[in-house]
Amino acid sequence: MTLNIANEVADLRQMTASQLRAKYAEVVGEQARSSHKDWLIRRIAWRLQANHEGDLSDRARRRAAELANDADVRVTPPRDQRVDAGRVAPATADAAPDDRLPAIGDAIVRRYKGRQVRVVVQKDGFEYEGRRYKSLSAVAKAISGSHCNGFRFFGLEGKS
Repeated sequence: MTLNIANEVADLRQMTASQLRAKYAEVVGEQARSSHKDWLIRRIAWRLQANHEGDLSDRARRRAAELANDADVRVTPPRDQRVDAGRVAPATADAAPDDRLPAIGDAIVRRYKGRQVRVVVQKDGFEYEGRRYKSLSAVAKAISGSHCNGFRFFGLEGKS
């Protein structure tokens, strides 16, 4: 028996969601948890093709199992630590809250509309013209008068 997947998919597209759920249960052997027609059609077509042509090889199954075991590996360090040259070190008190920012106490300087703007990085925000701001975007809004991304305004966007 030959399988014409294009004809099968065309037939599946004519079915209602409840008919597709029934076909899914018949082909896959378990109830579908979704009523999304396109998802059901793809899954049913894949299973029909796998049943007809053969499922994954043992080698592919072993490789998938190896990859799945690494899925629970933590990809970001805890918030109270920073990664530096491949090693994890505790965050220091004078480290900036964001890698794109200079160290606490340093200034961010830029020219805006003919005048020099100087913002000092603080532990809990930023200082500009004697006022404290919680975010760099708030400083940029105070300077420009309109909302904009603070990192982009000060040219710090891609420096991490």
